[in-house]
Order: sequence, then C-alpha cells, then structure tokens
Amino acid sequence: MQNKTHIEYAPLANSHFDGVIELGNAVHGDNYLTDELINDYYNKSFHNEINASWVALHNHKVVGFRLTFAHSQWQVDNWCTPSLWQLDADKVCYFKCNTVSPDMQGTGIGSALLKKSIERAKAQGAQAGLAHIWLASPGNSAFKYFSKNGGELIKKHPNKWRYISIHEGYDCPVCDGYCECEGAEMLLRF
Repeated sequence: MQNKTHIEYAPLANSHFDGVIELGNAVHGDNYLTDELINDYYNKSFHNEINASWVALHNHKVVGFRLTFAHSQWQVDNWCTPSLWQLDADKVCYFKCNTVSPDMQGTGIGSALLKKSIERAKAQGAQAGLAHIWLASPGNSAFKYFSKNGGELIKKHPNKWRYISIHEGYDCPVCDGYCECEGAEMLLRF
C-alpha cells in the first residue's frame, strides 16, 4: 500500500494540465476534460491575479484537483436558480469540479482542496460558491462530501450533462448512450 500521507498542494498551473485531464477523464468519462477546456477553466480561475483552482500531488503526480471559477468569470445558466440563493449572483464563485483518484479517496484530499479554493475565492471577493453535484457518483459520495463541507441543496436538475454528451462528445461512465444523470445545484456560503 502506498504512503498516502505526503500530499503536496499547489495552485493549478500549466504544468499540471496533462495530469488533470488524465485523472478527470479516468474518473468522469472520456472527453470530460480536453486541452481546450482545461485552458478555458484555468483562465476562469483568476480574479485580481488570484488563482482559485488547486491540485493535489503525490510523488509529483496529480492525484486530485479542484477547478473553481472566480465569481467574475462565469455566467448563471439554465441550471442555476439564483432567486433561491439569497445573495447576489455576482458574489458567487463556481466550483466546477472536484476529483480525487479512486485509490486516494477517503484521505481528506477533496476537503483540503475545497478549503484552499474557498480561501482563494474569498480573497477574490466571493461570498459563496455554487456547484452542480453529480448524484450518480459511486455511493452518492459527491453529494455526501459537499454536504459534509457545508453545501446546501438548492434544486435538483434532471439530465444536467445530457447536452454535452450529445453535442460535445462527453461519455458518461454510468449511462449507456447519452447521459441522463441528475445534478444537484448546491450552494456553500462562506
């Protein structure tokens, strides 16, 4: 069994892109992340030169990542219900994705990455973070993790990732054919 105690954390940088793409696609399905998407997500991580996205490294290998869009770098869409947030939408960052290698889950990496992103998002001026949680994660672990860290359920959205499975080549790891997974819109107030 590998030593899981020595984890290094670093703000997401270009040198991490290949490892993030590889891990993201292994966990979430083919084409979940691409070179084009990771570049876009990286740029959306910044506000006032502060980067809110992080990686976890074990023996110099990416074993986890948290992609967070600054409150000024994303737009509310059809999957968002700002009327239920009880705060200004322009003060909410977007927690795009949290991923931990399956063999490293349960070691606190996901929570540590979230805390680091919250710290940076607050420094950017955000008052809360929004996430769309994949309710089909094994054992509903994503929902449990985000709830444990203070996330509150706002609304459930059927077929949250169907569009990208039809039009952008996303291959859901649990659905046959097009993705029919439900996403939970969750808000974490700082």
